[in-house]
Amino acid sequence: MITKVVPGQLVATIDAEHVAKEAAARIAKVLRDATLSTGLATLALSGGNTPRAAYALLAKEALEWTKVHVFWVDERAVGPTDDRSNYRWAKASLLDTAPIPAANIHGMPGDAPDLDAAARDYEALLRKTARLDGGLPALDVVVLGIGDDGHTASMFPGEPTIEITDRLVVAVPAAQPKHEARLTMTTPLIENARAAFILAVGKDKSAPLERVWSVAGTLKETPARITRGIRGSVTWIIDKTAGGLG
Repeated sequence: MITKVVPGQLVATIDAEHVAKEAAARIAKVLRDATLSTGLATLALSGGNTPRAAYALLAKEALEWTKVHVFWVDERAVGPTDDRSNYRWAKASLLDTAPIPAANIHGMPGDAPDLDAAARDYEALLRKTARLDGGLPALDVVVLGIGDDGHTASMFPGEPTIEITDRLVVAVPAAQPKHEARLTMTTPLIENARAAFILAVGKDKSAPLERVWSVAGTLKETPARITRGIRGSVTWIIDKTAGGLG
């Protein structure tokens, strides 16, 4: 009996260092192909500890960075210099090294006084900047992670954000003690990505990965299962402990 199916390509590596190397090289190839074929590439970044090393390596890749536009998958309701800011850590690992024009860097305004209005403005920016496919922005690369609880982006188990289909970016209310207020991309936008890379490192990711790959399960219980609906290519890059092998 089949109990699990990996939705996409699985790249299992030795450790976190190899995850970063694989991710950087593969992301760079997609961005390079996009700039060569269309003159534009769009990249959406996630936060967390896992992708930082990959971003640092990506910054050293020989790309036409002037043609790359950078967005964020989600952001906490904090300023861009706050330690909790996804923008701050992407800046330190990628943006301070790669020669990306400031006009091409589109941070989510997590410190906006009206997060709902900020979400609508960010959606409008995405529609204006990214190439469209089926009437929706089709980002060339979306980098995702998976939380110990099975969340991805800022869509958390048991919360209604995963069910939103009429907005591409929304404000997420605080749900203490689980998380603070945030902005996040929603399912329709993530599912329309041309290529998605999901990075997972460490034994704490083994159980949520099993739930994502399981034939049975629900989005409400494990929001990272939205990766099963992505229409572009999907690549899982994990280390052996996340895969339950170490």
